[in-house]
Amino acid sequence: MNERPDIIRKAAIRILPILMLCYLAAFLDRVNIGFAALTMNADLGFSASAFGFGAGIFFLGYVLCELPSNLMLARVGARLWIARILVTWGILSALTAFVWSPSSFYIVRILLGAAEAGFFPGMIFYMTLWFPKAYRGRMFSTFNVAVPLASVIGAPLSGLILQGFEGVWGLHGWQWMFMIEGMPAVIMGFVVFFFLKDSPASATFLDESERRWLTERLSAERSEREKVEHFSVGRALVDPRVLLMCLIAVGLVIGTTGIAIWMPQFIKQFGLSTMQTSLVAAIPFAFMAVAMITVGRHSDKTGERVWHTAGPFLVSACGFLIAAFSSSPILGVIGLTIGAAGIGGASPTIWIFPSTLLTGTAAAAGIALINSVGSTGGFFGPTIIGWVRDTTGGFQGALIFLAVAMAITAIAIFILGHIMRDMIRPKSQKHA
Repeated sequence: MNERPDIIRKAAIRILPILMLCYLAAFLDRVNIGFAALTMNADLGFSASAFGFGAGIFFLGYVLCELPSNLMLARVGARLWIARILVTWGILSALTAFVWSPSSFYIVRILLGAAEAGFFPGMIFYMTLWFPKAYRGRMFSTFNVAVPLASVIGAPLSGLILQGFEGVWGLHGWQWMFMIEGMPAVIMGFVVFFFLKDSPASATFLDESERRWLTERLSAERSEREKVEHFSVGRALVDPRVLLMCLIAVGLVIGTTGIAIWMPQFIKQFGLSTMQTSLVAAIPFAFMAVAMITVGRHSDKTGERVWHTAGPFLVSACGFLIAAFSSSPILGVIGLTIGAAGIGGASPTIWIFPSTLLTGTAAAAGIALINSVGSTGGFFGPTIIGWVRDTTGGFQGALIFLAVAMAITAIAIFILGHIMRDMIRPKSQKHA
């Protein structure tokens, strides 16, 4: 079937900005907890361990509800279900402003995780319904730019709210931050409901011939894949390759949540003010965004997936080691920037592996399982970092932990690449 990049471009222009704004709202609600800690911990008397546990327990609700949420998305359609997710988690994120004790903090965080469950794998699954395999690297990487962008925008915004709204109407700045930054998710819920379509077949922004070409292209790709190996939902959930992807996702989430939640405190230890910390914290995430786009596009161009995923994780491990043993604030920020950029470069290409192996409802279930198990890294990562911080009195041990986790993840990707080599080998090598 002839390529029609014009149709792919038209679909991307209509769909990706909405998905990116949704994910930006999601990660804004993820990273603001790290900035809240700069003043909230002192106001509420939270230790580093209590904060780390509360930040991580978000993923308990997330993990428990992830698989049923994504299966429900496949049943009722992406538009309705994603809109529901956005509205409920936006409201709960805003309610975090009114926690008063560790136990109330933990309860709201669990409920917030349950509300957001299914969102990210739902986004990945939704994009597989619109974009053929050859275009997914650049689509996933463009979509994932919302993660560092949320920090680039959210860092100075959170700093301004923390300082500028302190004491307004008798509330702390961190309370205003939760209320203000929870609203974009609610707004995007209505945008998704009214502007997204469930599939190319119902896309009014494509003409009839364009809808037919895209639907047939995706159908042919799915049929070709299922002739080789067809997965039921049950089989997808126990396949060793899927389980290995779960381990890789744990490493990815340990890295992304580790830097998202603890980056402000990593940097604050250099003696900066709250506003200075928020501005400097944006630097690593800006480089993270550049790495996402660069690696994702180059991976699509070459068709190579393993080194484009494992390599950045190895770079990230080196960056965290530099930060751990740095003797100056500048070198520490450089190390953190390298660590963040490595994670950014690896994150979009990871999701090409399950979307290559699985199709249909099995893809929805498999991607949900991978993201669900991976999300346990969002609990263990912040919790371990908080414990190490309280035990050692510094962040060196925490950064070494992140470096080891990234290196182990890279090794797991090399193993998966070897197992799946016939599926992910570039076309030029397949015909050699």
